[in-house]
This record gives sequence, C-alpha cells and structure tokens, in this order.
Amino acid sequence: QVQLVESGGGLVQPGGSLRLSCAASGFTFSAYGMRWYRQGPGKERDLVAAISTGGTIRNYADSVKGRFTISRDNVKNTVYLQMNSLKPEDTAVYYCNVRIYASSYWGQGTQVTVSS
Repeated sequence: QVQLVESGGGLVQPGGSLRLSCAASGFTFSAYGMRWYRQGPGKERDLVAAISTGGTIRNYADSVKGRFTISRDNVKNTVYLQMNSLKPEDTAVYYCNVRIYASSYWGQGTQVTVSS
C-alpha cells in the first residue's frame, strides 16, 4: 500500500525556517516525481513545489520562489521541503503527493503555523 507520512510542521515566527519531511513507502520511490501541496484556512489545496525523479528539475509556486527548496533522498525514500523566510500567509496544512498511473496519493498532512 502506498503510504506518505509528513512530519516537521509546527509553530514558527515570521522570518523563521522550518524543514518538512515526507517518508514514502509502498511504491518505487525513485521512479516517480514528488510534490508538496498546501491548504490554508478556507482555501483550496494548491501546489507548492514539485521535483523530478532524480531531483534535477524543480518547480515552485511563484509565492514561494526564492524561499522554499524541495529536495529528495532516493536512498531514504524521503522528500523534503525547506522553508525559509516564512510569512503568515504560509500558514497551512502541508501535504505530500505522488501520482501513480491514474491515482493520486496523499499523506495525512502536517500543520505549519507562522505567527508572532
């Protein structure tokens, strides 16, 4: 069974940093691109960052470019999201995602709250 487990969320002050992790299992991790999404209060779930199978190609939402970095470790079967210079508008539940054939799989999400 495909499983994605996010961790690393928490409360941080504006301007602070946080590193999220997503541990993957149940599929050949290195064969699939991975994505991070987030969903703020009363908002839709939006794509934050994506990374190709080998980590060479990375894409980011305009709102996080220059501040967030997505990376992956294909030995540990883990994808990361390093978040720097955090803003209150980054407050959301962050989800790890993978598309396999016609299906899309999600983790349980991890809460990130940016507040003073």
